[in-house]
Amino acid sequence: MSVRTAAAIAVVAGVVTTLLPLSATAASAAPAADDHAVLRTEMGAPVPSGPLTRGGATETFDLTVKNPTGKAVEYKPWMLLDPKGPSLLDENDVVFKVEAVDAPATKSSIGQQDGGWQGTFSPSAKDAYAGFDIPANGKMTWKVTIGLGANYPTNNGDFNLTATSYNNSVAPGGSDSHLFKVDPQTKTGELKTWFKQVSSGKDGQEQRAYLDLNYQATGDGTFGTALATELSLSHPGEQDADFRLQAMIDGRWQDLEAKDSRYELPRIAKGFGAASGVHTQPLRLSLGKNTKLTKRTTITMEAEVRQAEGNTWPLMTVPVKFPLVPITEPAPTEPTTNPTTPTTTTPSPTPSATSSSTVQQAVATTTGNSNVTTTGSSTGSLAATGAGSSTGLYAGLAAALVALGAAAAWLGRRRRTNA
Repeated sequence: MSVRTAAAIAVVAGVVTTLLPLSATAASAAPAADDHAVLRTEMGAPVPSGPLTRGGATETFDLTVKNPTGKAVEYKPWMLLDPKGPSLLDENDVVFKVEAVDAPATKSSIGQQDGGWQGTFSPSAKDAYAGFDIPANGKMTWKVTIGLGANYPTNNGDFNLTATSYNNSVAPGGSDSHLFKVDPQTKTGELKTWFKQVSSGKDGQEQRAYLDLNYQATGDGTFGTALATELSLSHPGEQDADFRLQAMIDGRWQDLEAKDSRYELPRIAKGFGAASGVHTQPLRLSLGKNTKLTKRTTITMEAEVRQAEGNTWPLMTVPVKFPLVPITEPAPTEPTTNPTTPTTTTPSPTPSATSSSTVQQAVATTTGNSNVTTTGSSTGSLAATGAGSSTGLYAGLAAALVALGAAAAWLGRRRRTNA
């Protein structure tokens, strides 16, 4: 019995009562005797023996449920199929039918709890959630038919079928199971999905994180449906992050729009398998102008991968964490002026109009992160003013030279006066 099947059986009492509501007309017998699960299931050998084929002949086996106690116990059948391979099964991928042998007339159905394949059956005269009263020191027997649908995934192989109950009436260790072989034999693999962070930092005028989301299939066969992926983004705190997520699609970066806070990526076409190699989806993320984040923040991105059709329960969820810095506009820089000319009773040199002229330093800024804002000095390039800025440039230089000349003349005159 696989770990997944064992876990499903272990939690059946706590889970199924939520997912499968019981009818008021259910059998009156207790699900257990003296608060102990006591029933045991036995599966006979399938007939004919041999492997199952896709769309081929079915096989049958007897399922017997025994009650070794002196009280009647209610049995609610649950047949759990544990597939070997990366694909999830649709209802029609496995043929399932149950007929009464030594039991009330029976009807059967197929369900998919948590993405798994499950077969159930109940008395024909009652609703689908009704059980069977296994008499004290008695038993009931059914004939179960099993087979493969024509579209049973080519990348899946053999499977285990376990007979248990969803009302926790089968004793621990009392669930029988059988391994069904599938022909042709398949080397089953898995779907691997992982993130690779390519870079993070300033890109032009923005802070961006670049990541690659990679997919790889191993083993024989291929997926019978396209693969769909949804991304979700989160961060600590309640502030609005204003995420801007882009994916490389058809050779260019394209914005992804969130639907219910999730972003859907382009699908991987049907037929993805080991021969397809590694499929890589480049992604990049930044924080928009409306972000309320004010400092470097750890972002969590999760990729949920599922089959695009049929059984769309998630195949896997892959997380990655990385830092991101918000875009901030640099604070405006106030123009600086030359020191005020000292007050004196000595008349100002001529022309007096130019002695109060100022030189404004050039300021080079970017609309990106504030950490990359650059302030120019008086020895750097002067800022252009308008389309034809050369006139303003020369006028500024001339004003500076006149001011320096006037100051020099004033100092010389003062020395001669004080001598």
